[in-house]
Amino acid sequence: MGFYTILFVILFLVLVFLFIGVAEAAFQEIGFSKLEFTFILIGTLFGSFLNIPVYSMKKTQRVVQFEEVRAFWVTYRIPHIDLREVNTIVAVNLGGAVIPVLVSAYLILIHISLWPEVLVGIILTSLVVHLVARKVEGVGIVTPAFIPPLAAALIALFLSTSEPAVIAYVSGSLGALIGADLTNLKGIGKMGESVASIGGAGTFDGIFLTGIIAVLIVILLHI
Repeated sequence: MGFYTILFVILFLVLVFLFIGVAEAAFQEIGFSKLEFTFILIGTLFGSFLNIPVYSMKKTQRVVQFEEVRAFWVTYRIPHIDLREVNTIVAVNLGGAVIPVLVSAYLILIHISLWPEVLVGIILTSLVVHLVARKVEGVGIVTPAFIPPLAAALIALFLSTSEPAVIAYVSGSLGALIGADLTNLKGIGKMGESVASIGGAGTFDGIFLTGIIAVLIVILLHI
């Protein structure tokens, strides 16, 4: 094993432990213990590989095909349009959607007096996320990395001075889920993907990170 490989492994491990420490601090700020955070983290990690099918949609797409024809030693590419039926399965990602929703629901229940601020926060954050979200064919629905958590944090600080971190987490998580995924389900079949996963953009996808980063921004700005 070369020196640069060892250096890369060490750097990767440092970043992983740094991320876990920062994420743990964010969850402790909103009232979770170290053990509870560990279960949430493990559930998110392994749950990110599990998509729960909800329904499927079929869409007929026009596809440009090229036919090669040779004449007098010259090859001509003749385009023609074919119709192709694409079947897209809409699924919900366990780690990226279900777990953040359950965590958010739990926080709302134990801070029931905050529900008006939480509701306003979710609506405003969803609106911001929806405005910046874009459908990218072959990739999915993408948003600028820091706009959703920054919006959730600023909205939470404006709405509450007592528990802004809780409002930021719930608004960020549910706002990202609603604004990016749920409000863009219409026409998702046109993107040509076989599986459209709600909340399933990787191991630690946008919804999971949005809640954590929103809380961290609140901590920094609320000092």
